Amino acid sequence: MKKMSGGQAAVAALQAENVEHVFGLIGSATMEMFDALYDASEINFIGVHDERTGTHMADGYARASGNAGVVLAGQNGPGATNLVTGLAQAYAAFSPVVSIAGSLSSAHVYRDAFQEVDQQALFKPITKKTWTVTQTERVPEMFREAFRTAMTPRRGPVQLNLPRDVLSEVTGFADLQPPQSYRSQNVPVAADDLIRQAAGILRAARQPVIVTGGGIKNTGGHADALALAEALNAPIILAPGHGDAIPFEHPLNAGQMGPRGNVVASRLAKEADVILALGTRLGFNSTFYSYDNINQQAKIIQVELEATAIGRYFPITLGIWADARATARQLCEELGKLEARAEVDAWTRDFIEERQNYLQQRDANAESGAHPIQPSGLYKELRAVLPANAAVTMDAGTLCLQATDALNYREPPCLFTPLDFGLVGFSFACGLGVKLARPDRPVVSLMGDGGFGMTISELSTAVDHGINTVTIVMNNQCWGAEKAYQRDFFGERYIGANISSPPFDKVAELYGAAGFRVERIGEVGEAVQAALDCGKPVVVDIAVDPAALYSFRRDSFKHRGG
Repeated sequence: MKKMSGGQAAVAALQAENVEHVFGLIGSATMEMFDALYDASEINFIGVHDERTGTHMADGYARASGNAGVVLAGQNGPGATNLVTGLAQAYAAFSPVVSIAGSLSSAHVYRDAFQEVDQQALFKPITKKTWTVTQTERVPEMFREAFRTAMTPRRGPVQLNLPRDVLSEVTGFADLQPPQSYRSQNVPVAADDLIRQAAGILRAARQPVIVTGGGIKNTGGHADALALAEALNAPIILAPGHGDAIPFEHPLNAGQMGPRGNVVASRLAKEADVILALGTRLGFNSTFYSYDNINQQAKIIQVELEATAIGRYFPITLGIWADARATARQLCEELGKLEARAEVDAWTRDFIEERQNYLQQRDANAESGAHPIQPSGLYKELRAVLPANAAVTMDAGTLCLQATDALNYREPPCLFTPLDFGLVGFSFACGLGVKLARPDRPVVSLMGDGGFGMTISELSTAVDHGINTVTIVMNNQCWGAEKAYQRDFFGERYIGANISSPPFDKVAELYGAAGFRVERIGEVGEAVQAALDCGKPVVVDIAVDPAALYSFRRDSFKHRGG
C-alpha cells in the first residue's frame, strides 16, 4: 500500500491510463491534483484561458487520436459550469472526453456555500455518466470507470466531480491496474444469418448505394467500406460532417448527401432502391428526417453500433446491431465475386460521369475573379493549396457548412466539425487538440469572424505550447446564417447580425503568433502557403463578401412564405 492524497491518486490514475495531455484551467478546488501534476513529467499540462475551449481541445484530441481526451476544470462552480457547452458538443459527437472538475467540500453541500452548484445534476443530461467521488480510497476506481465508460462503444464524454476533502485526504492505495486488464475491446459482430439476408438484398439491388458515417470514419474502416463498395460496384455517399469517411479520390466517392450535401450524392439517396446505412443514424443533418432527402421506396439495411438508432427515423428492411467496419468485411466475404449486373453497372457508370462533371463545374463556376472574395472562389483556392495530409476543423455557420463538401479530404480521419450540435466557436480550439494528437499533420481551422472572436484568447495557449495550427478566419463582418434568414424571411429587418472586429492578423502578432491579411482572391494561395510554412501558430484573416449569404434552413421558415 502506498500513502497518497486523493489528488495524487487522481494523477496516478491518469498515468495508469497512459494520458499524455491534460487540458485545463487552474483553480483552488483541485490544488492537490495540480501539485501532483507538477511531478508527473510524462503528462503535458496545457493551461487554457477558458474551460469551454479546453473541452473543445480535449474533444479534438480524442477524435484525432482515438484515445480519451482529458480536461480539468480546477474550480468548482463557475469553473465547472464553463465545461457545459464543450461537453454537450462532445456528447453530440460521441467523443470520448474525460472531464474532471473540483467540487464543493462534502461538509458544505446544501448550505448555499461559496460557488455551490449541483454539479451531479448539471452534467447528467450531457454525458454518458457523471460521478461525484465520495471517498478518497475510491478515486482510482472512479477514474477507471470513467475511462472505461468514455471509451466503450458508443463512445462519449463523462464527468468526474472531485470534492476538496476527497482530494486532500491521505490514505493507502494498492498498485493501479493498467487499462488493458479491465477494459473490454470487443464489439458486437453481425450474426451469420443477418449477413446472408443483407447480402441477398444487395445482390438483388438495381440501384444500390452505401451511406457511411461515423461508424466507418471513427473505426478507420474506410478500406473495408471501399472493398465492399467495389464488390457491389455501388456508390458511397457520406453523412454530413463525415466527408472524410473515405478518401476523396476514390471514384465511388459521391461526397456528402442531404440538404447540406451536393446534388450528386443527394440524387443518389433519393433514387436508390437499396440503401446500406453503414455506421450512420440517417439523422438530422443527412435527411432532416424527411423523405424529401431519401427514397421512401428504398429497402434500407441499417448497420449501427447503437441499437436504439436502428430504424429510429425511417422504417428499415433489415437492422444489424454490430460494428460497421466488421460488418463491411463480413458482407464482402459473403458476396464473394459478384457477376456483372448490367443495371447496376449502368447506374454506377452514370453516377461516376455525373460526379466528374460536377467536380469540373465546381471549379469552372467558382467566382475566382470576384472582389470582394466569394466563398466558391475561396474554396477553390483552398482545394489547390491545402496539403493532401491536412486535417481540417470547422465551425458551424453557413460558410463552414458549405466548406464541408467544398474541400477535398484525402487521408481519413481529417475532418472535425461540430456535427449535430452546430456550435460556433469550436474550430480553433478543436484544431489545437487535433494538432497535439497528430503533430505530423498540418492542421487548418476554418471559422467565421464571430466564432473566432469567441475564442481568440487561446492564441496565447497555442504560442506558449508551440501548437502550430493555421486558422483561416472567413471574415464577413456578420453572423451569416442569421443575417441570411433576416434578409430572406424577415424583410431585411437586421438586428444583432453585424459584427465589428479588430484586424485578426495584427492581434495574432500581438500574441506572438503570425498573421496574414487577404483582401483579394489572388492572395489566398500565397498567404495560406506562407502560413503552412512559417512554423508558428498562424491566423489568416480573409475578407469575404458580407453579401454572400445563404439560408440553409429554409424549411424552418416555410410559414413565412420565403
